[in-house]
Amino acid sequence: MDDFEAGQTLPPPALKPAATCGALPFLIRRDGTWLYRGSPIRRKPMVCLFASTLRRDAQGGYRLQTPVEQGTIEVEDAPFVATELEWHGCGRAQVLSFRTNVDQVICAGPEHPIRCAWDVPCDGCGTGPVPYLHIRDGDGAWPIEARIARAVYYELAALAVAGHHQGVPCLGVWSQNVFFPLSTMPDDGCA
Repeated sequence: MDDFEAGQTLPPPALKPAATCGALPFLIRRDGTWLYRGSPIRRKPMVCLFASTLRRDAQGGYRLQTPVEQGTIEVEDAPFVATELEWHGCGRAQVLSFRTNVDQVICAGPEHPIRCAWDVPCDGCGTGPVPYLHIRDGDGAWPIEARIARAVYYELAALAVAGHHQGVPCLGVWSQNVFFPLSTMPDDGCA
């Protein structure tokens, strides 16, 4: 303590890296249901707690991580589902706000883009491409996303306007001055 002077603060203690537990018995289904040892977790506050510890590694894998331990989990598609949509404004100034199955509200825009395989050809005019909303960054290039529920996608389709993306005519939506393509322009074969 001889080197410590009045008014100085001590540096924080060095944190040990989280212990790795290997694979944990969690599965997140495509519909957003969280399972533990094959049984659904029915208490939403528990799901929200686990969701707050969710991370995505540089290889695209998912893990739950607390300050003391971490373990990998299985995710069928995206770990979250965007279940509600609210919007206000119009045109470029429109703001699209999504609520996820864990009650997070995310506004689509430059930091939270909507990703969609919008340029997939119309094969028999099926249900169309599945859009995803960027929730937060992962540890590498792979973000943590919410799959946009089909009913919410239909609401987006009702808001879609004609535009261009990478020189291709398409239908898409505006949010916070960013255009997000949802599908190619329908041709006469899909009418």
